[in-house]
Amino acid sequence: MSRIEGIRFACQCSSKCCRFRDGYDRVYVSLAERRGLARAIGLTTAAFTRKYCVPAEGRFSLRGRDGACVFLEKGLCAVYEARPLQCRTWPFWPENMSRDAWREVSAFCPGVGKGPLIPAATIRRKLADQRAADARTE
Repeated sequence: MSRIEGIRFACQCSSKCCRFRDGYDRVYVSLAERRGLARAIGLTTAAFTRKYCVPAEGRFSLRGRDGACVFLEKGLCAVYEARPLQCRTWPFWPENMSRDAWREVSAFCPGVGKGPLIPAATIRRKLADQRAADARTE
C-alpha cells in the first residue's frame, strides 16, 4: 500500500457489496452501531438486535434476506446514513488489499477504478478502523 499514491474508487450504487457472495455473508455490527441503527428506524437497541441481528463469532451480524443484507431495499440501503463501519469502509477491507484479492474486487465492484483518487493515507485510516473494529467484540 505504501508504494502507491492511492486507488480510484467511486460508489456506483450497484448494491453488489450488499449481496452475499463467496462466503461473505456477515455484516458485523457493534453495540454503538446497533444503537445508531435502532435510532434510525425508531426501535430500542434491544428490539433492533432481536429483530435484525444474529449472533456470529462472538459478535452480532445483520440478518440476511434473499442472499443480501436485510436492509437492501430496491437496490438501495434503507439505513444508509447509519450504515455500519464495515459498509462505510468498502472496498478498503484488510482482506481486499492483496493484488489477487483486489483483482477479484475490481471484477465484482463497478466502482473500482472510477472517480477520485482515494489517497493512500485515507485508505490506511480505513484499514486501521476496520482492523480495530474486527479486534473488538461487543
